[in-house]
Amino acid sequence: MSFRLKVASAMATRSLLERELGRVAEMTTAELDGMVEEHAPGALDALRSEDRPMEGDLEAKRRAMADAQRRRVAALVDAMGEDAAVEEGRRRMGPVGERLGSEARKRLGVDTSMEDLVAAARFLYKVLGIDFTVEEHRDTSVTLHIQRCGLSEGYDGVTCRLMSATDEGMVRGLNPAARLEFRHRLTEGASECVADIELRREAGT
Repeated sequence: MSFRLKVASAMATRSLLERELGRVAEMTTAELDGMVEEHAPGALDALRSEDRPMEGDLEAKRRAMADAQRRRVAALVDAMGEDAAVEEGRRRMGPVGERLGSEARKRLGVDTSMEDLVAAARFLYKVLGIDFTVEEHRDTSVTLHIQRCGLSEGYDGVTCRLMSATDEGMVRGLNPAARLEFRHRLTEGASECVADIELRREAGT
């Protein structure tokens, strides 16, 4: 594991986690705002007027972010229909997650190993109040079992499906050869979220 990643993982102070959470909230909510302005003209001012301030402890800030995102997704569903909103939202949120992951990869010195990828994902998920265990496989893949998600109480199933594209992008940003795919979600009644990460190697490597 890279030294910078090891230090960040071991010394995840509240101020560091709050700074990271603020960056996630800023980028993801801004992208949703752009979608609302495009597809539901006039709705954004009312949505923003109901936003909770990003104040208090980490849990309160996560709830505020999740609530703001859920309401924006609901506005998009009202304007576009569920299928179109989710499809367009996933297309737009994937690159946002990729930028977040790429920034973290450079900042934390993440290498190309699965070990560094999982450690970096664990650090970034800690920002969101997400805890997971890792099931390792013999091939170049692992399965994440997420028992706790700090956003799940603020999300519904539609919001989670749309916003999980951010997670998928984040993993690509951390390692361009990696792919994340969710199989089960807490917000859809599962006992845990289950997601697979695969490292796709180039032919001959």
